[in-house]
Amino acid sequence: MSAYGKLYLLPVPISGAPNNNHIPPFNIQIIKNLKYFIAEDAKTARRFLKGFGFQPIENADIMLLNEHTKGSELQELLKNLMHGHDTGLMSDAGCPGIADPGADVVKLAHQKGIEVVPLVGPSAIVLSIMASGFNGQNFAFIGYLPIDKSQKIKRIKEIESFAVKQSQAQFFIETPYRNIQLFETLLETLQPQTVLFIGKNITSDSQLLVAKSIAEWKKSQQPEMNKIPLVFGIYR
Repeated sequence: MSAYGKLYLLPVPISGAPNNNHIPPFNIQIIKNLKYFIAEDAKTARRFLKGFGFQPIENADIMLLNEHTKGSELQELLKNLMHGHDTGLMSDAGCPGIADPGADVVKLAHQKGIEVVPLVGPSAIVLSIMASGFNGQNFAFIGYLPIDKSQKIKRIKEIESFAVKQSQAQFFIETPYRNIQLFETLLETLQPQTVLFIGKNITSDSQLLVAKSIAEWKKSQQPEMNKIPLVFGIYR
C-alpha cells in the first residue's frame, strides 16, 4: 500500500447556481475530511469550500497553482501528498484538469505513483458536447483560437475541414470579453450549412444551449454574450 496521500480532483460550480446543486453528496463528504488543497485562487477556493460546508474555513491549507506557477514549483505542490496527506485539487470553475493548469499536477502525481481520484461534477465542455447533438464518438476540444484575426480565420477553416471530412465535432472557448468578435468572425468565415453550437451560462437560470446552421444564425437575433462564459462548437 502506498504511503502517499490521494490526489482528489474536486469539481466546483460553473455558474451562480447554489454550490451543491450539481455536486454529489459523496464529494461533500470527501471535501469535509480534507485539510490540504491546491487551487488557482485562494479567495475563490475558500468561497467554494464554505459553500460545501467545510468548517472552520481557517483550517483549509491552500497552495496556489495558476498561470504564474513555474514548472520548477510543481514539485512543492505535491509535498503534502508525499507526506501521506490526502489533497484536493480545485479549478476556478468546473473540473480540474480540463482547460485549467491542474493537469500539470495530475501528470506529476502519476509520475510519482500518487493515486489520482477524479470525482463527478459539472464541466461546461462535457455538458456542451452532450447538449450539442454533434458526433459524440468523434470530437475535439481545442481550447482557445488564435487572437490575431488572420490566424483565427485560418484556424476556423481548418477545424471546419475536420468537421466536414472526418465528421469530428469541434469545441472551443474564448475569453468572455472577446465572445462577440469571435461569434462575428465565425459567421463571416464558416460555410452556410455548417452548424454552430453555443452553450451559455451552463447550469444557471439563464442557460442557453442552441445549435443552428450559419445561415440560420445570420437570420436570428444575436444572443447576449459579452463577458459571459460560453462554449462554442461546430459540426456539419
